[in-house]
Amino acid sequence: MTEIILHHYAISVFSERVRLAFGLKGLSWRSVSIPTMLPKPDLLPLTAGYRRTPVMQIGADVYCDTLLILRKIEALQPEPTLYPGGQGLATALSWWADKSLFWSALGVLADTLGPKISAEFVAERKAFGFSLGAEDVKPLLHRHLQQGAAQLAWLTDMLSDGQPFILGDRVSVADLAAYSTFWLLHTQGGDVALGRLPYEGLRAWAARVAALGHGTPIDMSATEALAIARSAHPEPQLLGDKDPSGLKAGTAVLVRADDTGRDAVRGRLLAADGEEIVIRSEHPDAGDINIHFPRAGFDVTAD
Repeated sequence: MTEIILHHYAISVFSERVRLAFGLKGLSWRSVSIPTMLPKPDLLPLTAGYRRTPVMQIGADVYCDTLLILRKIEALQPEPTLYPGGQGLATALSWWADKSLFWSALGVLADTLGPKISAEFVAERKAFGFSLGAEDVKPLLHRHLQQGAAQLAWLTDMLSDGQPFILGDRVSVADLAAYSTFWLLHTQGGDVALGRLPYEGLRAWAARVAALGHGTPIDMSATEALAIARSAHPEPQLLGDKDPSGLKAGTAVLVRADDTGRDAVRGRLLAADGEEIVIRSEHPDAGDINIHFPRAGFDVTAD
């Protein structure tokens, strides 16, 4: 297997989930540190303009969005599994953590940090879809505190029978997703931020998830990652031509996230099914690249 390369930065919540998955599976992986903000001149040639974090690269194949990245890691090394009992429930709970719990935690953190967040970062993230400035956060703080408390009550109840993880005796992607909100508040805002939401009863669970570690990261430069892409050939696509909306292989398409960071990614549709789409992109710095997206969370339309 060509080595796994993760393009990420240290404080990325979604990258932390992938790093923990590497820890669970005891994987060695190459770590490319990318900027927290644009410009990202060594990443965008690989992604045709997609700029969300993280991105996983294997040769000349690039995987976007944590949902798909975790599924690919599972396919590469099935045990120990990220999906005990199957993908459906664990993935649905991860989706809940992404779409609800994360936003409450982010709002509370932004209010806690206040002017410690640079104005440049606030402005860049606002254009991206994340409101971190006081003028946006303060009016909604009551909602973040109220809804965050309600959602954490659900999480606490999931663990109330003494089981070590959300789905039972084995950790799953649901734990990684929910834990990342705890990790965000604790690492960026300390106990002040963490204490504003009812996480206290979840500390033992969070410690068990954190104990997975990050596997064995080995630093790699962005230049080296680009060179690997240029010298590799994209993998043949086995998904077939099964786009649920009727798009056919060979069609020029636009791919956009359906929530934040809706920059259009252009390419030619190679393959699709109900879970994944693959497009072909070409760039002089990266060569021919297959870019993979999950179906959930993305819009795909003819260009």
